[in-house]
Amino acid sequence: MFVEKTMDTKQTTAIELKRLSRWLDSSIRLPGGMRIGWDGVIGLLPGVGDLAGLAISSYIIFSAAKLGASKLAILRMVLNVVLEAAIGTIPIAGDLFDMAFKANNRNMALLDRHTQDPRKVTTQSRWWLLGWLTILFAIFVFVVWLVVRMLAGLLAWLF
Repeated sequence: MFVEKTMDTKQTTAIELKRLSRWLDSSIRLPGGMRIGWDGVIGLLPGVGDLAGLAISSYIIFSAAKLGASKLAILRMVLNVVLEAAIGTIPIAGDLFDMAFKANNRNMALLDRHTQDPRKVTTQSRWWLLGWLTILFAIFVFVVWLVVRMLAGLLAWLF
């Protein structure tokens, strides 16, 4: 008797997520070989486009969590999408960044690496997050220092 091999649910979900990610980030070939996706095109619609892209990207992240990605990997995925969405709100430059950054493809590559070696990806994500937190803290300290210097200069000028 012939028994047909079927993929399990996780494999099917991963394949569907890859397909969705490719559609969002790299399904349209431009002259010169560069690829963009429908996320970048939809993002050209002011306000609504960025929210739609964020919603679809969130679906990919929730699905990755259901597939068993670690909390650190999920947090890294969230930060990829938040970065793309935040910068994507800047007219024109943000849209170009959105088309080049490809957060969904990055997240799917991260999920693929996670299925191959979860410990390695979790460790890498921990260092990646620590690096970004360090950079953000340094920027925060610099901004506070700058504001204090400006206020001190303003007060010295006034008095």
